[in-house]
Order: sequence, then structure tokens, then C-alpha cells
Amino acid sequence: MPDRVKLVLVTGSGRSGTSSVAGTLKRLGLHIPQPEVEADEANPRGYYEPLWVTEFHKDVLNPVPVRTIDTRPDAGAIAAEAGSAPEVEARLREWLAGQLDAPQVLVKDPRAFWILPVWNRVAGGLGADVVTLTMLRHPTEVVRSRDTAYLTEQDPAFRRQRETANVAAWVNAAFQTELATRGRPRAFVRYSELVEDWRTAMLRAGEQLGIAYDADLASGEPHPVDDFIDVSLNRSRITWDDLAVPPVLRDLADRTWAAVNTLVEEPHDPGAVAALEQLQREYVELFDWSAAIAMDATTARVAEGKREVRRRKDAELAEVRRELRALRDENAGLRTSLTNRVARRLRRS
Repeated sequence: MPDRVKLVLVTGSGRSGTSSVAGTLKRLGLHIPQPEVEADEANPRGYYEPLWVTEFHKDVLNPVPVRTIDTRPDAGAIAAEAGSAPEVEARLREWLAGQLDAPQVLVKDPRAFWILPVWNRVAGGLGADVVTLTMLRHPTEVVRSRDTAYLTEQDPAFRRQRETANVAAWVNAAFQTELATRGRPRAFVRYSELVEDWRTAMLRAGEQLGIAYDADLASGEPHPVDDFIDVSLNRSRITWDDLAVPPVLRDLADRTWAAVNTLVEEPHDPGAVAALEQLQREYVELFDWSAAIAMDATTARVAEGKREVRRRKDAELAEVRRELRALRDENAGLRTSLTNRVARRLRRS
């Protein structure tokens, strides 16, 4: 093992298999800072996320706000500015300084790519080298995995808006992740390959990232990962016909998917990088046109939001006034009672 600690950051759009690959890496000997986010009904096999990291990313990104995957082309710049605050860097340094005792440390959070520069700066200053592993899953499967339960009872208009927004966010996240991880050791792993042939997928990723495992995967001998991952995990096998997404966005997503898949074999393939840059320009243009078309609807929603805020404030103010009147009436009653008591004592004296 090298003298410097290797910090492996696992990222990728939510529901793309980041938990599965993080659980695999843990079983292959990498250390996850404790405590971890507990498993729940949404992810019964576990998240394999350091609890501190999830809260840290929420505290940095939620106020901006930037979602786990976000449709806005400038979301990366917004997140980078939030992550560049001195107090953010100081907070990460204080925590990370106590987590680098193992030679290979694993940190998984789908939001990591938004503020990757601060991770690079802080880890480098503490003697660790950051490498990234990005999970890839087709946007139709990601969208359906994210919203199957949520959208089941919704009307068609809402489903169309939600599915379209999530596909757009997946596309934008692909651009932002590739750009953020460019220039450093990185690996891209297909979720489908991970669940069907995890040894091949992890051997390739390990070589690309320069990380070592505690087992010889080429030997084919049984390993605990065999019981952790199985083909049945890939439940959301759907097509574009199952989603309500406009053709222009579907075409853009398909071409983006093809480009990022090239990075699985060659993480810094110049042709794929150039293709993604061109696709990002197309996406920015599509986003701008969409925003222009929806301008009246957006303006109306903002105005209605302001009216709703005003209605709530008026209702709160009315309630405060009612309470003040009640207090005044109560005080008046107390004053009258006290005056009468004093008068009676004076008469008796």
C-alpha cells in the first residue's frame, strides 16, 4: 500500500446503485467512517454512508438549495460557491482529520460531486489522495426507482412534470459529475454490470483507481459479496415507453448515456469528454428555451406564493391580536377585582 491514504468518494445520481457498490467495497476491505446511516425500508440492505457526511452535505447544499440531482445548469456553480466558504472547509477538515487512520477510506454520498473541490483541498492537505467512483444507471431506471411509489396515485400532468424534471436532472448531473471528477483518478461502473458480474466490474474499477482488495477476485472463489449482491436487485427494468418524457429530452438523455458509458472502459476518453461538453451546450439551450416558455406559469406561481405568504402572515397577525385582546380583557378583569378588594378592606378599616 502507498504511504498516502487513499480516499475513495462514491457518487452518482440517487438510486443509481451507490449503496450497492459502497457495500461491496466495504466487504472488499475498505473502511467506512462510523457511524453509518441506518438501513430502512427504502434501502433494507444498508446505505453505507457515514452519517456525518450526509448531514454535512445537507447543511451545505439545502440552504442554497441544490438537490441531489438538479435540473439547473448553474447548480454546479451555486454548489461550488457554497462549498468554498471558509467555515465549510474548516468543518470538513476537523472531521476528516480523525478519519484517515486506515490506508483506504470509503465515503459514499450521491451529493459529493457538487462540492468535490473542497474534498480535494482538505484531503490533500491532510495527506490523502482523492479518487472517485461514479455509478451509472440508465435514466429510465433511476427515475422509476426514485418515484414509483410516489407517483402511483398522482394525476398524469403531475407525473409528466416530475418524470421530465428527474430525467433532466439526471442529464445535468452526468455533465456536472464528469466535469467535477476530470483530471483525477476516477472510475465509472454500470449498475447492471455490478449486479450481474460484480467481480469484473470491481476488478476494472480497482485497477483504474489504484485501490487494493483483501481478496483475489480473479480466483473466482466464494466471497461475502456473493450473498450481498444478486441480479434481483435490478428491479426497475423499464423503457422510455413507461415514462412521460418529451422526445427532445429523451434523445438528449440517450446520447448522454452513450457518452458516459464510454468512460467505463476509458475514464478519460477524449472523444467521450468532448461529446459530453457538446451535449451540455445542447442541454443549456433546451433549459433556457423551456424556462422562457414557462415564464408566465413561473411568474404566476411566484405571485401566488407571495399571496399565500401574505395570507399566512395576516392570519398569524390576527391571532396575535386576538391573544393581545384576551390578555387586555384578562388584565382589566384582574384590575377591577383588585380594586374592589382594596375598596372592601378600606371600608372595613
